[in-house]
Amino acid sequence: MTAHSSKTDVLVANSGAAVGVREGLMAGMGNRSVSPGLWLPVVTLAQRELTRFFRQRTRIVGALGQPIIFWVLFGAGLNGSFRGPGEMSYQEYFFPGIAIMILMFTAIFSTISIIEDRREGFLQGVLVAPIPRASLVLGKVVGGTILAVFQAMVFLIVGPALAWVGLSPPMHTGLTWQNAVAVIGFLGLVGFSLTALGYLIAWPMDSTHGFHAIMSVFLMPMWLLSGSFFPPGESGWLTWVIRLNPLTYGVAGLRRIMSADPQTVETLPSWQICLTVTILAAAGYVAVAIWMTGRRSVHNAR
Repeated sequence: MTAHSSKTDVLVANSGAAVGVREGLMAGMGNRSVSPGLWLPVVTLAQRELTRFFRQRTRIVGALGQPIIFWVLFGAGLNGSFRGPGEMSYQEYFFPGIAIMILMFTAIFSTISIIEDRREGFLQGVLVAPIPRASLVLGKVVGGTILAVFQAMVFLIVGPALAWVGLSPPMHTGLTWQNAVAVIGFLGLVGFSLTALGYLIAWPMDSTHGFHAIMSVFLMPMWLLSGSFFPPGESGWLTWVIRLNPLTYGVAGLRRIMSADPQTVETLPSWQICLTVTILAAAGYVAVAIWMTGRRSVHNAR
């Protein structure tokens, strides 16, 4: 009964979303000679991502649970042997890195649905609709970004409360009312970049197993080598790998926004460099994703 109900929920969600896309297109077109434009399909597809997410509550646990466990366990294990810039504790250092990890996990869970949509026929229905390919890409990416930022902000607000039950030491997170808008905006930019990256990885995939393999050998190392887990330092070739990693500048930018002590971020790339690299990475990922979506492919017709 559980499997049957789950399958029914998926079919209902896909059916409702398909109807929503069709109705949105008809409302935007008015007649056959008018295009629905770029943004109406984007909004419709993004709404579908939000609806799908809140109907699958296990995704919330998956995207928040593992990063919080990492933060608690690694923080407790390494806190005594680690002193970061400005004498910060390891959990204070690790805090922005976990927020980025939540963005990445949410992006993964959001874009893996592309493979499921293709298998269930929804994606083919959208591809034959008279909408720009950019609308499909942006709809998926914007929806995933909203979910990623929402979950990351939940952690940034609730995470320090774990000190009340003894799972973390009292700490200063750096999140204040003064920098909250900047934090949300920059998380949105990094989340947009990661979701677009997840999209272009998921698009040519036929199997969710293949996507998880890519996650293990590419996305997780990308996060580990971004300065989230340990300071870059001067480690020869590893230092260059970290510097060439676009996500490094997303982590560094978030640290700069949330830092109350300039001494803790003095060795990081400047704010201007962090912002520029993150914008260029996001634009590049989206451009490649739109190009890939516009290509004719046999597996999209299955």
